[in-house]
Amino acid sequence: MEKIRVELAERSYDIAIGSNVLEGVGDNLKSFGLSPKIALVSNPTVFSLYGERVSVSVKKAGFDILTVIIPDGEEYKDLLWVQHIYNELLKAKLDRSSALIALGGGVIGDITGFAASTYMRGISYIQMPTTLLAQVDSSVGGKTGVNHKLGKNMIGVFWQPRLVWIDVGTLKTLPKRELLAGIAEVIKYGIIHDKELFDFLEVNRDKILNLDRGALTHVIKRSCEIKAEVVSKDERESGLRAILNYGHTIGHAIETVTKYKRFLHGEALAIGIYLEARLSQMLNFIKRDQVFKIKNLIDSYGLPSEMPADIDINSILSSIQLDKKVVAGELKFILPEKIGSVRIYKGMTEKEIRQVLQS
Repeated sequence: MEKIRVELAERSYDIAIGSNVLEGVGDNLKSFGLSPKIALVSNPTVFSLYGERVSVSVKKAGFDILTVIIPDGEEYKDLLWVQHIYNELLKAKLDRSSALIALGGGVIGDITGFAASTYMRGISYIQMPTTLLAQVDSSVGGKTGVNHKLGKNMIGVFWQPRLVWIDVGTLKTLPKRELLAGIAEVIKYGIIHDKELFDFLEVNRDKILNLDRGALTHVIKRSCEIKAEVVSKDERESGLRAILNYGHTIGHAIETVTKYKRFLHGEALAIGIYLEARLSQMLNFIKRDQVFKIKNLIDSYGLPSEMPADIDINSILSSIQLDKKVVAGELKFILPEKIGSVRIYKGMTEKEIRQVLQS
């Protein structure tokens, strides 16, 4: 297995990447000093595919396992379903030394992490991401949270997992639309930090879409390396970590305005990546040919890049003003200067954002 270390002093942990390794997770929990009771949180689709394999592994390692199922969809990532998790944990009498396992995509990882961070003032949890988007992004870094009707991920805390266990083999059962949504996050990493990764996505498009194990392992490992490096230097987004938000300001606004039902996260992010590159071009931070390359790569993977004409721009602008990155009314954007490098820009005006959205 490939292993990457997220260095955070006493909160450091490993990201383990392999193929067909779900059964190995149980033995890796023995060293954490956990109590015998563990809860597995998943959704019906993922649990039907992989739940038994993970449960058997955990039981063989000497743990009792409780299963908690959350409906599949971003609209269920809210406090109501966190309450459901609490109810199940309390009924089963999980204690402060118990742990949660998040088996699923970003929704399951985020809501499980948030429940773990607040149950009995914080217990351990393990990320087992089964979507490409979760494997390259949301499972790493300790951002947990749920949505509010006025904004995405507005309620949450930083709470690092004890382990991230990635099985590339789970991508074989991932719907193509979900796979492409994950590619958007990988494109983001290439733009903000690694031109070679961006070029790899261009050259190896067919291999990636055909689920070539070597190509997928490379993009997952490199994405995790970038995120681990950034998080190790800036755990709580006081500076450097903000670059990981590239594309997310507009992307999150699109998700919020469309009530999390029209676009997958990665699809909304792809639109945000391109439009925020256009903002950078308008401010003369990035050259036109670089923006064209970004749009071309997004389009080549079948991801959306343009704002749909039927989305109300005023609603988008209102949602952006509620973004977590707004401080004292000042909005912070991450803008590319070239593929592989970005800058943090403060003071973007509503007029400038509107101009790009309307164009």
